[in-house]
Amino acid sequence: MILYGANPIAWANDDDQTLGAHIPTEQILKEASAIGFDGIENGHRWPDEPEELKQLLGSHGLKFISGWYSLNLLDQSVEDEKKAIQPHLDKLKHNGCKVCIACETSNTIQGSDVDISTSPVLSAEEMKIFGAKVEELAAFCAQQGIDLVYHHHMGTVVETLSQIDAFMAATGPSTKLLFDAGHCYFGSKGEDPAPVLRTYIDRVGHFHAKNVRPAVMKNIRENGKSFMDGVRAGVFTVPGDDEGGIDFHPLLTILKEAGYRGWIVIEAEQDPEVHNPFKYQSLGLKTLKAIANELELT
Repeated sequence: MILYGANPIAWANDDDQTLGAHIPTEQILKEASAIGFDGIENGHRWPDEPEELKQLLGSHGLKFISGWYSLNLLDQSVEDEKKAIQPHLDKLKHNGCKVCIACETSNTIQGSDVDISTSPVLSAEEMKIFGAKVEELAAFCAQQGIDLVYHHHMGTVVETLSQIDAFMAATGPSTKLLFDAGHCYFGSKGEDPAPVLRTYIDRVGHFHAKNVRPAVMKNIRENGKSFMDGVRAGVFTVPGDDEGGIDFHPLLTILKEAGYRGWIVIEAEQDPEVHNPFKYQSLGLKTLKAIANELELT
């Protein structure tokens, strides 16, 4: 069964909390529910206590989908990471979540005011070692009924197409992929994300339907700007936006052909004062559901 989710980052940004600071938390939940989403991912506004979180979202008819977890496997042992991630896994299990969204952030530049082209890079050997550690942690999560879905992300060690390939080769069956259409497009400098999804669809455990404005992406890359400069300038948008460069029909076709069952989440951070969240999230969901209905993706 396909479920459709939102991420509160469209209303209130996690990395730059001045974006959307004026929007009440209650408004975020009411609008996400009114638009027709089945659930919502984690955000800095939500309570951390598992039952309190469940009650808050449930009062608006929303499921808790999952939440970002920052890995530090390049700096610490797998055993230490297991201890660190356990409270997060407990929260996910309490809320009936099936996936844990994870990304290595020990050396990320995603929130730094530096040129996006200076993202950290692992050598081939370093990637193998890193992948083995992620796989061990993923097996630990799987033992508790949670799939670790790794988020390839701008500003991190798994950003480009070749890095995605190397990471997937370095990990095993326990490690799933969070396929993010927007980060795939941005990380590849505008290449079609469909071939990447098709290559790894058997290991895709979560799907982020993020779109990219090519003109903004070009400006960010050519002028040495940061990832957050891009976010503030509107590099990301939703499916169905005429300014977006990604065709979601082929992507949902691949999901349909593979028998994908899980969440499709619109995670499109923009400045809410420039791009109204209710308007854009509504457009995104309407677009995805129209394609899904055409494909009989249910």
